[in-house]
Amino acid sequence: MRTAGVSPGFGWTDNVMSKRNGRGPSAVIAGRLAQCRRSLRKAGAGAFLVTNEPDYFYLTGFSGEESAVMITPREVHILTDARFLEEIKDEVGWARSRLRKGFLNDEVVKACEELKVKKLAVQSKHLSVGEHAEFRRKMRGTRLVLAPPIVETMRRLKDETEVAIMRRAIDVAEEAFKTTCKSIRPGQTELELAARLEYEMKCRGASSPAFPTICAEGANAAAPHARPGKRKVKRGSSVLFDWGARVGHYCSDLTRMVFVGSIPPRLREVYAVCLEAQLAGVEAVRPGRRMCDVDEAARSVIKKAGYGDKFTHGLGHGLGLNVHEAPSLSWRSKEELVPGMLVTVEPGIYLPGVGGVRIEDDVLVTARGHRVLTRLDKSPEGAVVGR
Repeated sequence: MRTAGVSPGFGWTDNVMSKRNGRGPSAVIAGRLAQCRRSLRKAGAGAFLVTNEPDYFYLTGFSGEESAVMITPREVHILTDARFLEEIKDEVGWARSRLRKGFLNDEVVKACEELKVKKLAVQSKHLSVGEHAEFRRKMRGTRLVLAPPIVETMRRLKDETEVAIMRRAIDVAEEAFKTTCKSIRPGQTELELAARLEYEMKCRGASSPAFPTICAEGANAAAPHARPGKRKVKRGSSVLFDWGARVGHYCSDLTRMVFVGSIPPRLREVYAVCLEAQLAGVEAVRPGRRMCDVDEAARSVIKKAGYGDKFTHGLGHGLGLNVHEAPSLSWRSKEELVPGMLVTVEPGIYLPGVGGVRIEDDVLVTARGHRVLTRLDKSPEGAVVGR
């Protein structure tokens, strides 16, 4: 079963990366590379080594693993191996490829020597101490410098094409959830329900879940990142689902509660508080608003209801090629929201021995406020299944 308009083969490369300007990269990729090179010039580096897979995919469209990309003022070099010949041809035919036969780091050293790179900017978060030492030992005439967070900064803001792909990832996740909820019966385990949800997402075009699906019945939901196990659903069970689809390399991330037959009285109260807090958090999302203030808009509702110490994590996080990426919608951050940021809003209340409630939406910051991209029902009545 597939949702109309969502093809299993839908991917970022099918739509943007492959639409090149003549023999060069697509307009989107060309723009990103130009922005990257401007930052590179400011850093005074002759080349930028990108070793984080989502980052080099973002900058080039190349999806090969265990690879690297070296960006120079005029060229892009793909450092990989023969496993990815087809990806090179289909995704980055405009770039220069360097197929290694040995270790990747040795190919980086060789490239620096041949290209006469005097100063190589590297991603400090994605280069180990051992690799840094190895490069310093082997490189002759090339000095390593730590690159500023060039790609991380760029990836904070989503363009229209990225938002469109993430909408598809949301649609896939939501339709899969609706179908899964119709199949919930007493006696099913958390693992069975998680597997069913992931199966339904793949049937609708997801390449994989965005992260391991959380399905937590009853008291198990008191752990924010509970792992599904052999606990069985029964009449009167509360079940927390936290799931997402990866479509075209981009992620969706949602959380909803399901109540089998009826809502336990204690959790009905908690659900009402959590929903009020979630709506307050969503409403607070707008340009210029500090992350900590958005967090407080939701947290204050939970505190007022007497559950302040039961909300144990930040309100949300950035979403994109990674399910958790910058920015952080947390009390710790005084950074301001900017149009183009796409964040989750997911307050939770966790009661050990009883259960937990969390409600999560994906929200885009717009020029005038926000747009909630997720559309699943959040009402208590809509959360009851198997009546």
